[in-house]
Amino acid sequence: MTATVADMDDITPIEQYGLIGDTRTAALVAPDGAIDWLCVPSFDGEPVFASLVGGTGGGRFRLGPAGAATVVARRYRPESATLETVWDCAGGRLTLTDGMVAEVAGRLLPTTMLVRRLRATGAPIGITLHFEPRFGEGRRWPRTEQRGELLFCGWRRLALSVQTTPALAIEPGRPVTAVVSPDRPLTTVVCFAEGEPLVHAPPTAAWDALEADEARWRQWCREITEDVPRRTAVVRSLLTLRLLTYSPTGAPVAAPTTSLPEQLGGVRNWDYRYAWPRDASIGIGAFLGVGKNNEAHRFMAWLLNATRLDRPRLPVLFNLHGRRPHPDHRVDGWPGYAHSPPVRTGNDAANQRQLDGYGWVLDAAWLLTEAGCPLYAETWRAMAGFADTVASQWRETDAGIWEVRGGEKHHLHSKLMAWLALDRALRIAAGRRTAPRRTGRWRQQRDAIAADIRARGFDRDLGSYTRSYGSRDLDAALLILPLLGIEPADSRRIEGTIKAIRRLLGAGGPLLYRYPPGDDGLPGAESAFIACSFWLVQALARTGQRGEALSLFDELVDLGGPLGLYPEEIDPVSHRGLGNFPQALSHATLVQAALALRDAYRPDPAHR
Repeated sequence: MTATVADMDDITPIEQYGLIGDTRTAALVAPDGAIDWLCVPSFDGEPVFASLVGGTGGGRFRLGPAGAATVVARRYRPESATLETVWDCAGGRLTLTDGMVAEVAGRLLPTTMLVRRLRATGAPIGITLHFEPRFGEGRRWPRTEQRGELLFCGWRRLALSVQTTPALAIEPGRPVTAVVSPDRPLTTVVCFAEGEPLVHAPPTAAWDALEADEARWRQWCREITEDVPRRTAVVRSLLTLRLLTYSPTGAPVAAPTTSLPEQLGGVRNWDYRYAWPRDASIGIGAFLGVGKNNEAHRFMAWLLNATRLDRPRLPVLFNLHGRRPHPDHRVDGWPGYAHSPPVRTGNDAANQRQLDGYGWVLDAAWLLTEAGCPLYAETWRAMAGFADTVASQWRETDAGIWEVRGGEKHHLHSKLMAWLALDRALRIAAGRRTAPRRTGRWRQQRDAIAADIRARGFDRDLGSYTRSYGSRDLDAALLILPLLGIEPADSRRIEGTIKAIRRLLGAGGPLLYRYPPGDDGLPGAESAFIACSFWLVQALARTGQRGEALSLFDELVDLGGPLGLYPEEIDPVSHRGLGNFPQALSHATLVQAALALRDAYRPDPAHR
């Protein structure tokens, strides 16, 4: 059985989930108060709550009203990672506050700690607590032990403790009902440990730690520049990017989830709990643009460490520790989100060759240099090695940015990013001692790429650059053209490409397909890709169409809903989210679109 958009009334839409996290792992919270996804001890660990894709036996942790209730508000506390859900109940209101503690250093606290509090206003309200942890691919029940008010659950290497104040008798899999009165909230804490002693924090101490952590997040957000349009959305996106960064190594995960479908009932279900150098590089630009240089440095430090064994080759993606991801593996017996299997772990895209990554990485290195953050000698050696690789390999075919099936091609976007890699390497080299013979080769090959693109990548009948050499298809990734400097932003070819993409890849309103739907070697079709729309905002802003760019940006921001979170894709008809959620690339491109608008409205924009 597979689901369609039409019969999803009883399934929580992807975009309605809230994200909480501690920069090591993250949980998704549904509007009914259920945590339907949480992996421990890290983003790519085994799930302990997985009903999002694992079905009724996948485990969940619901905390909310026992009777009929209506959600009246879902919001983050201002400039924080603390989520609130508010219900109207008989006689009063019930507020659920959810969070995880990111900063535990220097205190006797568990590394992973989930804190939840229910507070009633107006009248006492009946509540339900349903705690059902089911660990790993086998959805295994835990061994349990009650020690006073503490419930301990254990598996082979994983242990957790759960406690409430006031005390409730919790038993895994059995709903517990209670009454929360206005003068006495119910606070719940779940502490986790894998392969180490379990440290438990009492609920009151856990709540104090969460409030202290919230204050640190507010201070972090206050340091973001004030001069960007729709600053609230920008701050939420930057905060989301931080929550999706694995703090022990600095690895930026593409999303905290696996197998959320790009097409309901299709096969386009992938594991995105990995780090792509492309996404990291876009994140560097986003953080630098708002004055968050430390975060940009952390991303580059991760990139330098992750690539150390492969240089001068740049792999497509890494796991959180800079190693090759596991091969694609289908999890037997898991129904998938909305009955849309398969559920996968691992990612075979790691075996592809994608030449565009070099351009993103070299551009990020140039942005750091331009921001007054000179590259360390080792970093420059790595970047120069990448440039040498591009100079040798740009004439070859690759899988392209979208990881399509069906064989390698001469993807135009990859050629553009190869040009960018050499151009940015030359810019950095201008301020460093670099052998003239080396820079001369880079310059020669950069100019050869530009000539090749102009000769083979433009279709005169369409008036547009195309997806690959010899093709008449378009590619929304080409919207980055006016941002690169390979030709003037106001050139007729760039103008024609933007118009053709909007005309032929438009999905209605501000939405775009990334390429002609269904033309990627996989059965079925996909939906509109959010990052492409934010690239369109950047393209319009850079080509002088400021008013239209701002209007489009406002429409896109409104699609983020009350929580300001974005999936990978949006169904053009229902506007429901599809793909893994929240998607780091969607949020990074939102920030960069806002920065492009900011620069476009400055009297003398300093375009790079």
